[in-house]
Amino acid sequence: MNFRSDNEAPINSKILQAIVDANNNFEESYGYDSYTLILQEQMQQLFGCWCDVLPLTTGTAANSIATALTTPPYGSLFCFESSHMNSDECGAPEFFSAGAKLIGVAGAQGKINIELLDKMLAGTGVHGEHECLPSAISLTQSTEAGTLYSLEEIKAINKIKQKYNLHLHMDGSRIANAVAATGCSIADMTWKNGVDLLSFGATKNGAMIAEALIVFNPKVGKEIKRLRKRSGHLISKMRYVSAQLLAYLKDDLWLELASHANAMATQVYSTLKDSHEFIYPVQANEVFLRLPEDKIAQLQSQGIEFHVWPGSTDIIRLVFSHATKETDVILLINALK
Repeated sequence: MNFRSDNEAPINSKILQAIVDANNNFEESYGYDSYTLILQEQMQQLFGCWCDVLPLTTGTAANSIATALTTPPYGSLFCFESSHMNSDECGAPEFFSAGAKLIGVAGAQGKINIELLDKMLAGTGVHGEHECLPSAISLTQSTEAGTLYSLEEIKAINKIKQKYNLHLHMDGSRIANAVAATGCSIADMTWKNGVDLLSFGATKNGAMIAEALIVFNPKVGKEIKRLRKRSGHLISKMRYVSAQLLAYLKDDLWLELASHANAMATQVYSTLKDSHEFIYPVQANEVFLRLPEDKIAQLQSQGIEFHVWPGSTDIIRLVFSHATKETDVILLINALK
């Protein structure tokens, strides 16, 4: 039973079929194919606004190009201190922005402390040209702790963005889980509340290799295609990525898959909340539990796969995916009991 990562889940059959179907004919290369052109229209319909869409194969590419678009080499980007952007990109955002500085902001439950962010930004400018120029904020939705920023919190961060004349990026590697969990529109979660760029993830939620960088602010994205090419992420046979994303959006498959993953996590929480210690609120598709070390070893000996969270010996992370079987969740719950 695999609860280690939604990255390890199989491809959804409808998305896999879309890749096969895209293989029937010749198509123009480098994003001028019919699939990518239709994807641009579909994304604009989904968000209800103009947006530019860059199909990509990794979230690292999306986050790094977003940083390069919003933050000059002498600039700084503020993000949660242990966000994926800050901790798990091997310096790619700094590298592709030619040296921009990422500044970690502390907070609880995987989220930026908004008052602290305001205080940190208010204290900039003291050293003039000796310090990096604050240029952008990045928030992750859903977070690495499996928690969610509420619309009110996003609105508050947008006010800070406007106050200090910054750009706002959202790392949405699990954006589908966030939208499915809250029930609000993806437009309200993004551009309607100040998000300039969104890293739109699909790989964790049923795609094979499919991500996209969505740009809502045309002033930000003037050189986006050159940055994509220069970073080595201009895909010659882009139709295979775009075909995945089209299948992902069709008939709200993206929300259906995410809703299932969320429901599996919720089932674990609702069953065990009175008997087990949950480290964070269970709001999407991730569960963090504190367990005795001997219990962790026992679960592992039963073939249950999960992460023992780095820096700890008694906290495990369980991730539920579109392909998680309810029968496996029941077996997991019984094993935890």
